[in-house]
Amino acid sequence: MNPSRRRSIEVTGVSHGAAPIPMGARVGNTLYSSGIPGIDPATGKVPSDPADQVDAALDRLTSVLKAAGLTRAHMVFVNPYLTSDIPMRVMNEHYARRFEFGNTPARATIQVSALPEGAHIAYTGVAVRDPTRRRAIRPKNMPPSPTASPCVFAGDTLYCSAKSGFIPGPNGGIYMAETANQTRQTMRNLLDNLEQADMNFEQVVFTTIYLDDLAESAAFHAIYKKYFKGSLPAETTLEQLAPGDRKADAEGQYPTLEQMSLIAVRSHPPTP
Repeated sequence: MNPSRRRSIEVTGVSHGAAPIPMGARVGNTLYSSGIPGIDPATGKVPSDPADQVDAALDRLTSVLKAAGLTRAHMVFVNPYLTSDIPMRVMNEHYARRFEFGNTPARATIQVSALPEGAHIAYTGVAVRDPTRRRAIRPKNMPPSPTASPCVFAGDTLYCSAKSGFIPGPNGGIYMAETANQTRQTMRNLLDNLEQADMNFEQVVFTTIYLDDLAESAAFHAIYKKYFKGSLPAETTLEQLAPGDRKADAEGQYPTLEQMSLIAVRSHPPTP
C-alpha cells in the first residue's frame, strides 16, 4: 500500500481517551473506525442510563463517519463490544433506529468483562466511501433484520455477520447440545451466505470464532477445518465470557456454544 493513500480521521471534541490514536483511518475506498466508547464527549463521563450510553457511542461513531464525509448508510460491518451492564435488548433497540431495516451493516457482537475508560459499550466499524460498491447479501431462508444483514459487500470484499448453529426458518433454533454439531450448522449457515454471493469457503481470508468455552477449541476446529481445502484462512479465536448454563429450555433449544464471522474476497479471472 502507498502510505500516501492512508489518512487519519480526527473529530473536534471527540477524543479517544489519553491514547494518541486517531478516531479512524481511511485507506482508498475504505474507512476503519477506532473503538468508539459510550462516553459523553462534553463531560468525559459514562452516562448512568444504559440507553444513553448506547446513544452516546452511536453519536460519536456518526461523528467519525461525518468527518470522513460518510454516513451510517456507508457502513458495511460493525463490532459492538458490551459488558453485562448494557442489556442486549436495549442495545439492539437503539442500534436498529440508526439503520435502514433490512439493509443494516453486517455485525458481530462481542460481550466482554470490561472496556477502557469505564465504558460499558463501544463500537468499531468498517465503511465504504462509494455507496455503489456497497451491497447487502441475504439468503432466502433469512428474514430481513433490524440489526444485521447476513453479509455486506464492500467492493470485492464480503463482510459476514457472526452466525451460530441455529436452524433457520419457521420453528427454527438451536437443537444440538454439543459444540461439534452446532459448528456443522454454523458452517452451513455461513455457506448459505457465501453461495448467495456466488462465493465459497475457498475465498474466505479471515474468520473470528467465538466460543462459550475455549477448552472446546479442538472440538470446533475438528469440524471447521473440514470445510476448507488447502490452507486455512487467518483467524482469531476467543471466549467472550465464562461458560454459561448448557441445559435445554422448555422447547428443547440449547444455548449458543459457538459463533463465527468471516471476511471473504471475491476473485476475478485474470485479464487475457
